[in-house]
Amino acid sequence: MSNDQKIEMMADKKVWAVVGATPDPEKISNRIYHTFKKFGYQAYAVNPKYEEMDDGSRIYAGIKDLPVVPDVIDYVVPPAVTMSSLQELDPETYPNIWLQPGTYNEDIVKYAEEKGFTVVHEGACIMAYLLVNK
Repeated sequence: MSNDQKIEMMADKKVWAVVGATPDPEKISNRIYHTFKKFGYQAYAVNPKYEEMDDGSRIYAGIKDLPVVPDVIDYVVPPAVTMSSLQELDPETYPNIWLQPGTYNEDIVKYAEEKGFTVVHEGACIMAYLLVNK
């Protein structure tokens, strides 16, 4: 499956976890989270440093703490955090991974694909995709 096909497939999924979401409206992770909400997605913020988003929604400490299993996990964190998180996840449970620009390197992509995740990367930003295509 090409990166474009993976982008379209994942963009059709409606339950997303945003790893690295923050209540700071100046941060890209905050804008991504709110873009999901704007377009009718069920978005869950994941960040152990915070408890609540600026809209009052709960921020979860980890992916496994979410009340549902997300269709897609969107990473908006440094590469080391991305890798650490991926090492804890089973691709059978969490098959779809979206790596925002700056959240990955070649080793992370290789690891994720070899482990069995479906991975979007190559500079793709879900927020830009939604704003242009939805």
